[in-house]
Amino acid sequence: MNKEKLGLIYGITAYGLWGLFPLYWPYLDEADSFEIVSHRAVWTLVFCFVILAFTRSLKETFTLMRTKGVAARLFLGAIFISANWLIFIWAINNGHVVESSLGYYINPIFMIGFGVILLKERMRKFQWIAAAIALIGVLILAFDFGRPPWVALSLALSWGSYGFVKKKLGLNALQGLAIETTISSVPYLTYLIYIDQKGTGHFGHGTSITMLLISAGAVTAIPLLFFNGATTRLPITVMGLLQYITPSLLFALGVWVKHEEMSPARWAGFLVIWVSLITLAFDLVRSGRTVDNSVNK
Repeated sequence: MNKEKLGLIYGITAYGLWGLFPLYWPYLDEADSFEIVSHRAVWTLVFCFVILAFTRSLKETFTLMRTKGVAARLFLGAIFISANWLIFIWAINNGHVVESSLGYYINPIFMIGFGVILLKERMRKFQWIAAAIALIGVLILAFDFGRPPWVALSLALSWGSYGFVKKKLGLNALQGLAIETTISSVPYLTYLIYIDQKGTGHFGHGTSITMLLISAGAVTAIPLLFFNGATTRLPITVMGLLQYITPSLLFALGVWVKHEEMSPARWAGFLVIWVSLITLAFDLVRSGRTVDNSVNK
């Protein structure tokens, strides 16, 4: 099998696993979202360190942690990714799977916006068209919801901010995640010890919930391993197109598995968003470039 085909398998697997997350987190719903995120961070750190040790990359990772500017930027990244995890898990466990998919559909538009506003990049014609169409779709959905789609906007903003912070660091995804969870695990572990002493924590209070909490680390890190394998084998254009697998699976699960309400106006809003993404994909293929997609959930 040539490297492009293998990369495609890795990429589809990574984005497919991320899109299937809503099937996993509800099994942990007896714990609140903050406890789940805390365990996710701590056990992700353990899993990352095991993989880095196995691949003999621990020393390099610790060296990167001491590099000027890296720790500070990843501290900010840890805040954004923590916010994203917390919002996403809360949304999945509270019946907002479809709205979550919207957040990851519109994320490329946010990334383009960051590039224009903060990096003074120039938008191409089809990017302007895609952004305008996406705005119309979001307004239709806001009208249907009777409110702005806060879950979607928060997910897109936190994920886009995370990607922007990491844009120029040049770390592979697993190393970056290991450093971020090292930073964030201090308050998370403190919180877990606190709720355990209070007797309100769920770790150790049943084999099933305990194993599921521990497994959150593997669930988080394994797609990253496939993602890393894909990024080294595929053009960035292909990776940019593959990223839509995740929100498409989220949308399908929300509508046909979770049976969330989809009014005609909501279908219309998503249809407009999909037209925007087709426009963006056309520009992506035409130009051979994409917004930065070097990080993930």
